[in-house]
Parts: sequence; structure tokens; C-alpha cells
Amino acid sequence: MSGHSKWSTIKRKKAATDAKRGQLFTRLAREIQLAARNGGDANMNFGLRLTIDRAKAANMPKDNIERAIKRGTGELKGDELLEVLYEAYGPHGVALLISVVTDNRNRSIAHVRRVLNRLGGNMAEPGAVAWQFKRRGYITLPAEGQDGDDVFEVALEADADDVVFGDDVIEVLTDVDTFQPVREALQAADFQVENAELSYLPDMPITLERGAALQVMKVVDALEDLDDVQQVFSTLDVSDELMAAYETN
Repeated sequence: MSGHSKWSTIKRKKAATDAKRGQLFTRLAREIQLAARNGGDANMNFGLRLTIDRAKAANMPKDNIERAIKRGTGELKGDELLEVLYEAYGPHGVALLISVVTDNRNRSIAHVRRVLNRLGGNMAEPGAVAWQFKRRGYITLPAEGQDGDDVFEVALEADADDVVFGDDVIEVLTDVDTFQPVREALQAADFQVENAELSYLPDMPITLERGAALQVMKVVDALEDLDDVQQVFSTLDVSDELMAAYETN
């Protein structure tokens, strides 16, 4: 159901090379720095605690996490970061939301535009595609070793909207307001939560034939390789079969 978000979760899980790990740590440090602007105490700042949890799950060194917090609170000097959400179209009319954190807006938009122009996409006017997405809570658990019925029961009792079972991943979808209690309920029941974030999920995912879908995934991949891009959300429905085909393509 959530398409690209599941794909992004799997990609983050498999980011094993030093280069990819360094890029992931940089992105997480920026997220922590932004979240820490609202306070450096993770017990009082849920957004910060959520980002720190993701950083720890990625084995980000403790010193890196602490430096990012101090940059956010102003204890250490750091670049002034801007959070920007660009709207775009990929090939075949697939809508894209491109989340960027940058210290140079002009550099970021130039890099994003270059990738889109090269691979068959284009920038969109503000509001042109954002209406196709909804801000939602998104939680993933590994399918292996979990009791699906128990996950479903705990999630729904905590007011989750839906639970989607895939071959590798169980996806739990929530409203923004119920995201924290659902996450805490799953953790309290000792389920292994791999990823938990507030995400942009498409209201009506688009299914394309394999060749066209792989073309769109190539664009998303190229955008997410840019240093300033945190994550790309798309309206493309990415099935388990399509993900397997992309990995071997």
C-alpha cells in the first residue's frame, strides 16, 4: 500500500557500504540537528527521540549523535539548515515529493533539477502534486519471526489505521496523532520495530508495467543519491516483485 516508503525502508536497511553508511549518517545528523532546535532533551522532544532512535538503529556513533544535538541547540556552531519540500513529476506522470535539508537552497534545487531533466522528470509548481499525499505515521517490522495476528491485534487496539503484510516487511499505518501511542504499544509488546517515522504516503498509488516502473525507480534512486536529499516520496506502487526486479536490474 505505501509503495515507495517500503522501498526506502529496505534500501536503508541494505545501506552497508562505507560510502552509503557515511551518507546515511550525514542525513541522520541533519535530522537530529533540526529536531534539536525544539529542545535537546529527547524525553521532552518526541521528534528528537524518534530521530535518535533511527540513528541508533543505523549504528550511528554516540559522539556523532551528541554533536548533532549540540549544533541544533546552539551549543556548537553549525551551518544554518533549511528544510524544503520540492514537488515534481517523474516519468509517466508519477508524482514526487522531494524532502531536502540544506544550507544552500540554490545548490539543492539546481542538483534536483539536473537529475530530473536528465532522467525524464520535471519540477512542478507548489501544490501541484502535494495534494496526492497525506502525512501519516509509518512503522515497519520484519515479517520473519513476528506473529502477524498479534501485531495486527496490538496495532489496531492502539488505533492504527491499517496493517499491511508483505513478504519481508510488515507495515503499520497511523494518523499523525496516533503514531506515538501505536509505536509505543508495539514496543511494549516486545515487537521488533525496524523503522518508525512520519511520512508522506500517496492517497492513490499508481501501478505501472514493469519497464515504466523501473524507470521511475531509477529517478527516485538518483534523487536520493544527492547529498541534500533526505528522502523521496512517490505515488508509484512498489510491489515485492517489483523491488526484487529492481535489485537484479
